[in-house]
Amino acid sequence: MLHLLPDQWAPLPGPQSQALDSQADVLFYGGAAGGGKSDLLLGLATTQHLKSVLYRKVGTELQGLVDRCEEMTRVMVRGNPARWKHAARQIDFASLPNPGDDRKYQGRPHDLIGFDEITNFLELEFRFLTAWNRNASHPNQRCRIVCTGNPPIDATGDWVINFWGPWLNRDHPNPAKPGELRWFTTLDGKDCEVDKTPFKHQGKIVKPVSRTFIPSRLSDNPFLSSTDYAATLNALPEPLRSKMLLGDFMAGREDSTFQTIPTAWVEAAQARWRPDGKKGPMDSVGLDVARGGIDQTVVARRYGSWYDELKCYPGSATPDGAASAGVAVAVVRDGAPIHVDVIGVGSSPYDHLRQLGIHCVGICGSGAATGLDKSGRIRFRNLRAQLWWQFREALDPTTSTVSLPPGHDLRADLIAPRWKLTQSGIQIEGKEELIKRLGRSPDKGDAIIYASVNTHKRQMFGPGESNYENSYNPW
Repeated sequence: MLHLLPDQWAPLPGPQSQALDSQADVLFYGGAAGGGKSDLLLGLATTQHLKSVLYRKVGTELQGLVDRCEEMTRVMVRGNPARWKHAARQIDFASLPNPGDDRKYQGRPHDLIGFDEITNFLELEFRFLTAWNRNASHPNQRCRIVCTGNPPIDATGDWVINFWGPWLNRDHPNPAKPGELRWFTTLDGKDCEVDKTPFKHQGKIVKPVSRTFIPSRLSDNPFLSSTDYAATLNALPEPLRSKMLLGDFMAGREDSTFQTIPTAWVEAAQARWRPDGKKGPMDSVGLDVARGGIDQTVVARRYGSWYDELKCYPGSATPDGAASAGVAVAVVRDGAPIHVDVIGVGSSPYDHLRQLGIHCVGICGSGAATGLDKSGRIRFRNLRAQLWWQFREALDPTTSTVSLPPGHDLRADLIAPRWKLTQSGIQIEGKEELIKRLGRSPDKGDAIIYASVNTHKRQMFGPGESNYENSYNPW
């Protein structure tokens, strides 16, 4: 590799130069291994920006970025945390190995925020840290966010495919070309593609942010393509070869060994879904409640084995139990029972539904399981494990007729939980533990699970009246 003094770095011709010149506010560069991803981040920070921060997930990986910076610039990186300085330019190097580490960098503005291997980060970490992409003292300095990385190796990085869906998801309804700018914003808690022109929403002016993805491959880097690195990548087993050599984000989406519901089973159920698949009366409703914040209140409706498109509401629209109960009542039909988690914020809407005389079923995931697995031999640690495992069994493609609505978010939620076998039976990853690992709440998946519960319908009771059916009724 060439040793370059600061301000002498020059991008390689091709994708790296295109990435340097891109006007995107949020750029994702990479795909295959060896395309000069780390050098792009360091080159931008040492030649185009004044105050930069470069993130790697763990400190051992960060050291490689620090070593490469010193090799490129012949300027030492000093301090703990590590910092590079030359003339007016500064680079902070940071790692986030533990949950909550992102809070350490709250409120620190940087005109370049870079993530090396973005698929190792949680979406919540990315969104939180990029909130401080601004220039505090130089009004003419450009601000931007640049991410690099290879395709995700497990479901943890799936959010990247959704975030850059027009470029990475081959099933996206409106695909984009490499380097093409698209504009996005968050409306009512949902990430939306919009026109680039600022607009008014709920009385406030919204300025969309541009994104793009620029793919790179080993062949774009003459320093590595002439070595044996290509042969090394070509010898990798599939699908790792397609991921690392070709940068294929959709190749061989390998499941975790202990993933509760196989990805292929969810995809098969979504492929069976048709908009006109609703037959007969509504059988069940699942309500997952959010109370403010970035989470959503989600209502799932089931007609036999066909699930209708989800109704999603930002947490701000359901600030209390009455509002959460109201969104479910508005869509329930045919006396279908509403299933709601009564732990935490779900208890208040449950009480409101009962007062209205609506048939609601309180589900306590930590409560005792009431059944066995399909073989009749394996027990469950608690009711949460039973609900998730029996839904897994319902999706078994050898017998399944379940039709799930399309959506990357729903698929990601349903494949997220992991399981293990304990002395007391199958145990599914707890919701709080899952939220901590994912950095978000699996609202859509939980709503589907609640809607999958079979409860016999009953006659409508008057306000405040109840009977034994106001608790979980197993299959």
